[in-house]
Amino acid sequence: MFIALEGVLTATEAGAIRQAAETLGFGPGSETAGRHARQVKANDQARPSPELEAIQAKVRAALAAHPVFASAARPKAMTAPILSRYGTGQAYGLHVDDALMQGVRSDLSFTLFLSDPDSYEGGALVVADTAEERAFKLSAGDAILYPSTTLHRVEPVRSGTRLCAVGWVQSWIRSPDQREVLFDLDRTIAALFETGGKTEMFDTLCKTRSNLIRMWAV
Repeated sequence: MFIALEGVLTATEAGAIRQAAETLGFGPGSETAGRHARQVKANDQARPSPELEAIQAKVRAALAAHPVFASAARPKAMTAPILSRYGTGQAYGLHVDDALMQGVRSDLSFTLFLSDPDSYEGGALVVADTAEERAFKLSAGDAILYPSTTLHRVEPVRSGTRLCAVGWVQSWIRSPDQREVLFDLDRTIAALFETGGKTEMFDTLCKTRSNLIRMWAV
């Protein structure tokens, strides 16, 4: 599934992170890339600092509180987000994320956009599936959640600055097909409660969802 998460951060919160990022030290993103990805990775990443840790905590808390993220990802563990910056001419060529990131199995990847899309040209995240490539360039504060198994790239930035937070999630539900079933169940249960309240059918679906999680959780 490719899930767009709207309003993970407000525009004001995203702006505050952009402002805070101006005081951070950045180094070449290739320093943290794998052997092969290093050859196609040209961006900057914030170096460790207490100020960066505060931003990372804010991003993680905002994602954890987002109901669609919780339903789609069923997070068991999450990496510390990386704060990535792309200036004019920088890009990240086609690659797949490592299976283990910061000691976490990467089931899902996320990119949280922090720059207003009108403030830079280019820089779309392009994710490939078996049928086509999909390009994402979302509003500041919105995120895209997608399978870490996919090939993806960041197109060259032609002007301006692209700032984003990226990270990886290990899900309680390892199978993407099973996660999609549970995601659909969540939406159906919520809609059923909205229209009819707590009914016998609602209770039965809730029981089914819980039992599936018991069967599938790892």
